Amino acid sequence: MSKPSLPKGTRDFGPADMAKRNYIFGTIKTVFEKYGFMPLETPAMESLQTLTGKYGEEGDQLIFKLLNNGDFLAKSDKEAIALGDSKKASFSLSKKALRYDLTVPFARFVVMNRSDIAMPFKRYQIQPVWRGDRPGKGRYQEFYQCDADVVGSASLLNEADLVRIFDEVLTSLKLEGVVIKLNNRKILSGLAQWIGKEDDLTNLTVSIDKFDKVGVEGVEKELTIRGFTELEIDKVKRFLSVTGSIEDKLNWISENLDSSEAKKGVEEIREIIGKVNITGLQAAALELDLTLARGLNYYTGAIFEVIVKESGMGSVCGGGRYDDLTGVFGWQGVSGVGISFGAERIMDIMNERELFPLDTAVTTQLMFVNFGAEEENYCVKLAAELRNQGIKTEVYPESTKMKKQMSYANAKNIPYVLLIGSQEMKSGELTLKNLDSGEQTKVKKESLFSLFS
Repeated sequence: MSKPSLPKGTRDFGPADMAKRNYIFGTIKTVFEKYGFMPLETPAMESLQTLTGKYGEEGDQLIFKLLNNGDFLAKSDKEAIALGDSKKASFSLSKKALRYDLTVPFARFVVMNRSDIAMPFKRYQIQPVWRGDRPGKGRYQEFYQCDADVVGSASLLNEADLVRIFDEVLTSLKLEGVVIKLNNRKILSGLAQWIGKEDDLTNLTVSIDKFDKVGVEGVEKELTIRGFTELEIDKVKRFLSVTGSIEDKLNWISENLDSSEAKKGVEEIREIIGKVNITGLQAAALELDLTLARGLNYYTGAIFEVIVKESGMGSVCGGGRYDDLTGVFGWQGVSGVGISFGAERIMDIMNERELFPLDTAVTTQLMFVNFGAEEENYCVKLAAELRNQGIKTEVYPESTKMKKQMSYANAKNIPYVLLIGSQEMKSGELTLKNLDSGEQTKVKKESLFSLFS
């Protein structure tokens, strides 16, 4: 029998890891709900047609397709298979796929349920997604996204609130060095017009989006491959090299990108920053990053990415405005904006920096040592009373050696054990042991509730 293994890009999460991940999810959920977002779930599978064409050429290639049930070759495009045209053949072999993100399924949900939801509609979703990316540090093929989206409102107050949510969540998680990067796709459209490539925005943004990984030389090489001229590339490099404060960059854009689209993008960024500055941010820094492109085709306005300095990770959050994502499903003109937290990357950084509270992994607050049948019955009754008060309690299920019971408690990081023998049952004074310090104290049964509540 072969040794069991996991597919590359996936991970098991044991109890300790699950406790940490749930801590992150709980923090994010709490902040989402403070801002009026409601929970939603969609299926792991979507129609392949629903997903294809929403993420750009490269994104489409990373979608995990599911083979049709039964004899999937019977109704396949045999001509395409014979010609080696895998793209064409895949649509006859697969009608379903695992979701690539949560935004497109959300747009599909909105269109299908538009008569039953009030606009603007604010939802959050915490579910796994799948991408056929090359696995690496902080990069997995199965991972959770934690999304918040608003549809049915064009107000830039939504963008400002989403920036605050980034800041509030990551500050609550004690992450330092957080930078919220902001740009606007309208500015990039203005750049495309400036260099005479207004009809080739996708190739431009896909190339620029690689800047953080390959640098300016890599972007130049990518643009050359995609057919941009030397003059066009030089203009792109001038744009990418603009430095200074947010206002310096916006002024450069206003002076050089002479298009209504670019000017609109500058106005939107100024308005978002103005709304954010009404309250300010708790700890994160806000930065205008002209190299930020987010190569997904559906973004039309403000775009965001969040990094944590000195973490060795890429972005830990992202998002942006999409003015007509629902249009691909037949409902035109519905504006939306959303963000997503990459929980796995956040968890990896928090593990490296030892940021999780010490009691995160504590699932049981108190364990009763089992001395025998009579004592067990006493403990079961008292444990039930404690559970009714919300105290996490368990009774060791067997009357076995004390060493074995203590080893179990230590392995689960249970902080306290209660030792109740015949003498304790008679007197009502119970022996409570702190497993961290080893200290034993006598406590009255009645005082247990206040000790652990």
